[in-house]
Amino acid sequence: MFVIKNKEMKVPLKVFSAKGSIESQCLDQMKQVGEIPFLHGHIALMPDAHLGIGCSIGSVVATRGVVMPALIGVDIGCGMIAVKTSLTEIDQETLKEIMGAIRKLIPLGFKHRKEKQNWDGFDRAPDIKIIQENLSSAKYQLGTLGGGNHFIEIQKGDDGHIWIMLHSGSRNFGLKTANEYHRKAIKMCERWKSDIPNKDLAFLPMDTEEGREYMEAMQYCVDFALANRGLMMSRVIDSFHNVCNSLKFMGIEKSGIHFDDPINIAHNYASMEHHFGKNVLVHRKGATKATKGLAGIIPGSMGSKSYITEGKGNPESFNSCSHGAGRKMSRSQAKKTLNLEEEQKKMEGVLGKPRSQGDLDEAPGSYKDVEEVMENQKDLVEIKVELIPLASIKG
Repeated sequence: MFVIKNKEMKVPLKVFSAKGSIESQCLDQMKQVGEIPFLHGHIALMPDAHLGIGCSIGSVVATRGVVMPALIGVDIGCGMIAVKTSLTEIDQETLKEIMGAIRKLIPLGFKHRKEKQNWDGFDRAPDIKIIQENLSSAKYQLGTLGGGNHFIEIQKGDDGHIWIMLHSGSRNFGLKTANEYHRKAIKMCERWKSDIPNKDLAFLPMDTEEGREYMEAMQYCVDFALANRGLMMSRVIDSFHNVCNSLKFMGIEKSGIHFDDPINIAHNYASMEHHFGKNVLVHRKGATKATKGLAGIIPGSMGSKSYITEGKGNPESFNSCSHGAGRKMSRSQAKKTLNLEEEQKKMEGVLGKPRSQGDLDEAPGSYKDVEEVMENQKDLVEIKVELIPLASIKG
């Protein structure tokens, strides 16, 4: 870890990485975040950090009395779910069958479901305009993956077991909510002539109607994202059952395949927590909670290791850790500069390689070295299981 502090910053920036491993633009962005009032303690930057809108992805910021939409991001509640299976081996043909079954059961990219999905959370949707306006469409989006870096993977753990891992968020709910209240925050700060470095760091006082609405809407988006991942995981498990039964895989009947309880966590949200003697609002944007003993998930790229972890409860990180490997180049840069053949070689033996230059925005070369990221946060989490990818589906 190293610390940055200048005369404009109200609090120091603590970077959980080696010097030179975080891009200078990212550090400059977080120095600017450090200039805003009402920060608590310091800012924590995780080792997977990279440039974002207003605030870098991989940041943890605690505030007093205000919530800042840009410090959470547009995919509110985005996160990971992972399940350990009782299977210890799986062959390529079975993998291909399972991947095909998953694609039939789970809509990818911008696709929605053809029928409304059931979730008891729809009955308790808050009476907030942006939520109510998008409630009907959300019923068709529940259980869908989305695009970008969202993925479904089948992996082999060094514990000897086959694992399933999935990354997704709150779909349109989170995007619409984030944009709506970011606009309201900008208007409010302009009206009050608030002392902020730029409009992307606009805030909402939590004791205002707008602040209270955003906090309630944000939590609903987090709950929706958790349910979204849960439903998709159940469909993936159905795919395992259906394929393995039809192939009489290893002689195991449906009742004989065991799936552990899922680890289901978010990495874009804010929550009230107690740190350094105060109750404060902790914003995590591309950062995972890592309280002592808490199970976590840190994915790598589609061609590298991922990890099941246990938090160490490091107070200097506000009990947080990275949410993944972190990008080292933008999507457009990856498509322009990466070599398709080289990226395919990095995924030798993994189903789901990039097929064209247009797929390279999510190729292994567009991400940081996840093993280096894990080394830089060994004071934040303990690795419990290392996972290597066997098959990958990208949104």
